[in-house]
Amino acid sequence: MTGPDDAAGGHVTVHETLPSRVLVGAGARRAVPEETARLGSRRVLLVATGSARAAAEELVRALGPRLAARFDRPVVHTPVAVTEEALELVRATDADSVVAIGGGSAIGLAKALSVRTGLPQVAVPTTYAGSEATPVLGETKDGVKTTRRDPAIAPGTVVHDPELTLAMPPGLTLTSALNALAHAVEALWAANATAVSDALATEAADGILTVLPEVLADPGGLPGRARLQQSAWLAGLCLAQTRMGLHHQLAHALGGTFDLPHAELHALLLPHVLAFNLPAAPRAAARLERVTGGDPVAVVGALARGHTGATALRALGVPREGLRAVAERVAAQPYPNPRVPDAEAVTRLLEEAW
Repeated sequence: MTGPDDAAGGHVTVHETLPSRVLVGAGARRAVPEETARLGSRRVLLVATGSARAAAEELVRALGPRLAARFDRPVVHTPVAVTEEALELVRATDADSVVAIGGGSAIGLAKALSVRTGLPQVAVPTTYAGSEATPVLGETKDGVKTTRRDPAIAPGTVVHDPELTLAMPPGLTLTSALNALAHAVEALWAANATAVSDALATEAADGILTVLPEVLADPGGLPGRARLQQSAWLAGLCLAQTRMGLHHQLAHALGGTFDLPHAELHALLLPHVLAFNLPAAPRAAARLERVTGGDPVAVVGALARGHTGATALRALGVPREGLRAVAERVAAQPYPNPRVPDAEAVTRLLEEAW
């Protein structure tokens, strides 16, 4: 398994930029009706998470008679059964576009609908999950989460309005931001990293780690929220352009098997995966050391432990006896990673996270 730290001569990487239209700035959400009109849409399906209810109600009023239907039950890890339920609503209402407002569960469901129907998407994120920037769809069926990557999956229009993040509670702000940081970190040690992904990942990590303490101290500060949102956007672009590694593979395996909260899982895993991989990824380590001004594992670990919610797999209800099976599944079909994730080593990592 090779990566940017050990690639020999002849190693060729490919950089591909997805076409997308991104609206950025306070109040940008108010342009959503105009964006759907630009797409030629007359019957909009609105997918919204419960946490985005107020913003969804505002959009319902703005869309008026062009709102075909509203689906308020997206679920984390995008279960196929929920997608089928939403598909029935698409067919029954003859919707011709889908607008997702909320966190990764809403945007993931919109992607799942779009890839099955060809409906154009407008994504309006209210967290830092980054799904809106990627051509990746993760879906869960029978307790197994699988991912696929296709340029057609990525939303064509994205709206980044920092005002929509002001209501995020501190716990979700922290864990969602660390979820975004994981995208940047994995891009730095990705086997297909490029100069562009390195630049995006470094700036994303710098922005997140610099401004996150400020935002946690002043959750209502719009400038800090804006930088955090834009840094998460850059991290999402990293995920769009590079291959995922051990961190995301563990999150997918654990999240799909035990139905775990996405952001909390990423946040608690990240310090452990950093400790596992950085000795085998010196270029990534050097960049993160410059960003943090010290030991990246210690800096990220301190942030993760500052969460008032679950900071260990045990606290999320993961049974200790189930860790070995997850490790064996990961080791049997590993994602590209700077350090080979054999079953024994991954079991030890999970035991520490437990």
